[in-house]
Amino acid sequence: MEIEVLDSRNSKVLAKCNVKSTTSIKDLKTQIHSSNKKLHPHRQALRLEVKGKMLKDSDTMESLNLRNGSKLYIKDLGPQIGWSTVFLAEYAGPLLVYLWIYQRPWLFYGDSSAEISQTAHIAAACWTIHYAKRLLETIFVHRFSHATMPLRNLFKNCIYYWGFAAYVAYHVNHPQFTSPCMTQVYIALGGFLISELGNLSIHINLRNLRPPGTSIRKIPVADANPLTALFNFVSCPNYTYEFLAWLSFSILTQCLPAFLFALAGVYQMAVWALGKHRNYKKEFKEYPKNRKAIIPFIL
Repeated sequence: MEIEVLDSRNSKVLAKCNVKSTTSIKDLKTQIHSSNKKLHPHRQALRLEVKGKMLKDSDTMESLNLRNGSKLYIKDLGPQIGWSTVFLAEYAGPLLVYLWIYQRPWLFYGDSSAEISQTAHIAAACWTIHYAKRLLETIFVHRFSHATMPLRNLFKNCIYYWGFAAYVAYHVNHPQFTSPCMTQVYIALGGFLISELGNLSIHINLRNLRPPGTSIRKIPVADANPLTALFNFVSCPNYTYEFLAWLSFSILTQCLPAFLFALAGVYQMAVWALGKHRNYKKEFKEYPKNRKAIIPFIL
């Protein structure tokens, strides 16, 4: 049977593809690319309607009830970049920026002989642990459901992460930085380390849900690791632990820019978590009804 592929902007026919009922959207994207080299499969978003939901690569012509002469609409997502590349850039930058400012370069502080406080040393270690963990997770742990993301997101994300890294580092490592009492520092350090370990535990749990090379989705549940028990209360405990880690870092440094970073982070993660929570409930009828998105019992 023949499927017409129309441009979602002006309904212009971009391709006519001969397919079978078992042909998947992924296979159709390859056909479209063959007729239009600009439209790499990763740039294509296919929909049943102009403003409809983007179809999954695993969908087939039969599952979508498409017949001979049916129409699909395509949107060009623009230049793409691999998720791993984006993550590596996002996380390597803040690590390097923070550690550079931690050295108190003349460009920021002029000539300063003031001793770096013990709290500033601990904060630098915490920052390093977080972003080194992120880099290693990107390489060895994460399995992405999508191979790419829009190139423009790279610049937006890097500005956010790199900018906040400089903002926080400048104040925490400033010669006039005043540390809270060490009891507060060590308690917050304990909270930070537990949260980082919890975040890693959730990422490993999520990785084990998805077989290599697939985009299979399952309901995430706690495993034998007690730190994954947060799945019993929220859909995205990785975000919960992430926020707790940065809240602990903020308490450790008692620094306003760190609190602002934590606040900006939890806002964005809450938006992501609510979206994922809605998708879980739509996709799985048996999804636990008592779960919240990111904050147990609240949100």
